[in-house]
Amino acid sequence: MQSITPLKEAVDIIKEEGGEILKLCYQCGICTSTCPWNMVRSFLVRRIMHQGQLGLIDFEAEDMWLCVTCKACVDRCPRNVEIIDIMRALRRVVVEVGIAKVPDSLRLAVKNISGVGNPQGEEREKRTDWAKDLGVKTYAKGTEVLYFPCCVPAYDPQFQRVARATVNILKKVGVDFGILGAELSCCGESVRKAGNEGLFQSLAQNNISVFNKAGVKKIIVTSPHCYHTFMKEYPELGGNFEVIHFSQYLAELIKEGNLKLTKELNKKVTYHDSCYLGRHNDVYDEPREILKSIPGLELIEMTNHRENSLCCGGGGGRIWEETKKGERFSDMRIEQALEVGANILAVACPYCMVNFEDSVLTSDKGDVIEIKDIAELVQEVI
Repeated sequence: MQSITPLKEAVDIIKEEGGEILKLCYQCGICTSTCPWNMVRSFLVRRIMHQGQLGLIDFEAEDMWLCVTCKACVDRCPRNVEIIDIMRALRRVVVEVGIAKVPDSLRLAVKNISGVGNPQGEEREKRTDWAKDLGVKTYAKGTEVLYFPCCVPAYDPQFQRVARATVNILKKVGVDFGILGAELSCCGESVRKAGNEGLFQSLAQNNISVFNKAGVKKIIVTSPHCYHTFMKEYPELGGNFEVIHFSQYLAELIKEGNLKLTKELNKKVTYHDSCYLGRHNDVYDEPREILKSIPGLELIEMTNHRENSLCCGGGGGRIWEETKKGERFSDMRIEQALEVGANILAVACPYCMVNFEDSVLTSDKGDVIEIKDIAELVQEVI
């Protein structure tokens, strides 16, 4: 193991990120027992906390990059140790001090975000290509709402259908909204959790500047990761906006009678609570209210749901890393959905959708279950 005690830069980073809260940890092991990794392999969170207390951390270990920031351990810690902040601090040491190697796939995604503002490495000018034939206006001062779709539905052709469904619903209701393009970058949430604090702040400051220049006051987002970052992390840098996840917006439209769901969908549907919408931000009811409002739909719950939901495995930057077959949380989640007889696994997060689609494909389950965003389901019944 590499001692970090003599490295002043490392100590300063850990203190800056709140690492001193490690002193509260009394090694009860609840973090390890609640971590979803231990359903598929060993990941001793308690050991990392203990190493941090001693100032002896194995920065070269694979464990440094396993944490998916799902918050299950934080919610159950009897001493309120912010384990995610500690993992972020340790990763930041790796990135800034160069004490060990960053995984190749993660490094490539971060390089792409730094260079062109998105993890896919696509040209900035393509950020709004998904909306070319939808007649969506460019956001200008005075527009009621900015729609920010996240890099996944903006750039990935397989998932652009989610952004398109969202826009179709907004247009159907007559919402005054617009989008912004090449001047924007990734929100930076996963970048920060992967230890790239400098890049996160650069991305955030750029986006905040663009939002302010355009006169943005209210933002609707598709991704819980964007939601969390815009609402809870951008204010640290002076970015204060009203942020609404699309599921919240949809639920309100339906509740007020402004969106009528008239067609039947005779399917058994189960809903997956994403970590950043659920545990991180306590949004559990709105997605279910939407689904219950769809005529003919039967909503059924999986074994792990709401506060006890099972992470898809995409948080903390792991959406850009390859997880070995047999160790994918998303595979277990598909099995849970099938166990309750679901025809559709409904999601409200692009990261979850990516992982679940991959699990369905690699397990050859596409003929028995579909993965759909809530926006897609609503689009089908209006």
